[in-house]
Amino acid sequence: MNQAQFEQIKSGNGFIGALDQSGGSTAKALGLYGVTDSAYSSEAEMFDLIHAMRSRIIKSASFTSDRVIGVILFEMTMNRTIDGLGTAEFLWQKKNIVPFLKIDNGLADEVNDAQVMKPIPELSARLAAANSHGVFGTKMRSVIKRANSEGVSAVVKQQFEIGKEIIAAGLVPIIEPEVDINCPEKAAAEVLLEKAILAELDSLNADQNVMLKLTLPDHANFYSKLVAHPRVIKVVALSGGYSREKANKMLSENAGVIASFSRALAEGLSAQQSDVDFDKVLDVTVQEIYEASIK
Repeated sequence: MNQAQFEQIKSGNGFIGALDQSGGSTAKALGLYGVTDSAYSSEAEMFDLIHAMRSRIIKSASFTSDRVIGVILFEMTMNRTIDGLGTAEFLWQKKNIVPFLKIDNGLADEVNDAQVMKPIPELSARLAAANSHGVFGTKMRSVIKRANSEGVSAVVKQQFEIGKEIIAAGLVPIIEPEVDINCPEKAAAEVLLEKAILAELDSLNADQNVMLKLTLPDHANFYSKLVAHPRVIKVVALSGGYSREKANKMLSENAGVIASFSRALAEGLSAQQSDVDFDKVLDVTVQEIYEASIK
């Protein structure tokens, strides 16, 4: 583990940007960026365009380590380059921003009001590649739709089982059991989730550390026990479909939790903007998310 990266994530002021849209969400992300499907005729061209968007964000003068301490990358992004350097290497060597890698293959079908992750047969190879690129940690997402104890238990159990494999490979897993913001029993689901996570955390040994990426809770500071747990390096929040304004407001009410926003980070950016205008919009966005993260 890179100790400088560890200290930056553990103690640095700022937030983690999520630039890890995969095949299923790339077209939507491009559409919000002002690039319609008429601009590309193949999946390869689509991924070229999303890499150009991500590169533009990363290279922006507004995207600096004094406010952005880490970035989550999609595997294809990690394997591409920015100005001749691998994307992860560029982030750390040129921007002093800690790189993470999304390692899941998406969601399985819903069972017991939850979606665990699809199998990850490429896990070992993906972790080896992450290490070769100087990546600090990984991210993997599951989704909870209702306050169903069996579904919540299945999600958390799988997350920590795979998380231990990631730790064994020398990386730090971001455990992400997302509670759908439209869950009709969201607060009750969060009670079940906290209990399940605490049980798993308490079973870890002193050398097994994780990060948590959670939906902003209905009750402010609800996850304070998780923030304070000795096995948790950092708790980060996903925007989950909330507007950036609402997500920032909720985030500012949760002490010790920082942002890891995706859609809310890119909100307002457009391929049609000049570089000057692009940087201005991104600067405002980054500052707002930063301020909400350090409150």
